[in-house]
Amino acid sequence: MRQELFELWVYLAASPLAGLTLTLLAYAAGWTCYVRCRMHPLANPVLIAVALIVTALLLTRTPYDEYFAGAQFVHFLLGPAVVGLAVPLARAWPEVRRLAVPVAGALVAGMSVAVASAAGLAWLLGASPVTVLSLAPKSLTAPIAMGIAQKIGGLPALAAVFAVATGILGASLGKYILDACAVRDWRARGFALGLGAHGIGTARAFQVNPEAGAFASLAFALHGVLGAILIPLAYLAWSSR
Repeated sequence: MRQELFELWVYLAASPLAGLTLTLLAYAAGWTCYVRCRMHPLANPVLIAVALIVTALLLTRTPYDEYFAGAQFVHFLLGPAVVGLAVPLARAWPEVRRLAVPVAGALVAGMSVAVASAAGLAWLLGASPVTVLSLAPKSLTAPIAMGIAQKIGGLPALAAVFAVATGILGASLGKYILDACAVRDWRARGFALGLGAHGIGTARAFQVNPEAGAFASLAFALHGVLGAILIPLAYLAWSSR
C-alpha cells in the first residue's frame, strides 16, 4: 500500500495535478481542524488551507505559476459555485422584494463605508497611491477587485491579496463584531457578511444559517455588480478634479 501511495504521489508531483492535489489536501486538513474546533469562526478552513499551501510552496520553492497550472481546475469551479448561489436567493425572493428599500440603503451605505474606510485609513497612514487604489475594492471578490484595481491604477496582485485577506478576516471575526453591535437578525447578519467579506463571508453565513446565507449571497452579488461600475466612476470623478 505504501509503495502504491508513493507511486501515486510521484505521478501527481510530476504533472499539473500536483497543484490540485495540494489544494484539496490543504482544504481537507483545514476542514478537519474546523470541525474538530466545533466550527469556531477563528478556525476558518480557508485561512488554514492558505497557510498550508503557502508553506508548502515556500518549502518546495515552487513558483506560483507552476502551482496554479493544476489549481486552475478549482479556480474554474468558482464560476458555477457563484451561479449556484442564485438557488437559495430565488427561494427567499419574496422576502427580498419586501425588503427592497432597506436592502438598497444597506448596500449603498456598506459599499461606501467599505471603500472610504480602507482607502481613507491607508491614505492617512501615508500609504502610496498605488496601495490606496489597490485597497479600495478589497471588499469585493478577488477577480472583480483585480479588474477594478487595474482600471484605476492599482496593482491587481495586491488587490487580490487584500480581497482574500478581507474575506478571511470578515468570516473569522464577523460573528464577534455583529454580536458586539447587537445585530441578531439573521438577514442583517448574512447581508453584512456577504457585503463585507464577499464569497468567503457568504460561505460562512450558509454554514451558520440558511436565511443568513441567502441574504449574504444577495449582498455578495449586488456589491460585485455595483462596485465594478461605481468605484471606477468615482475614481474618474475624483481624478478629474
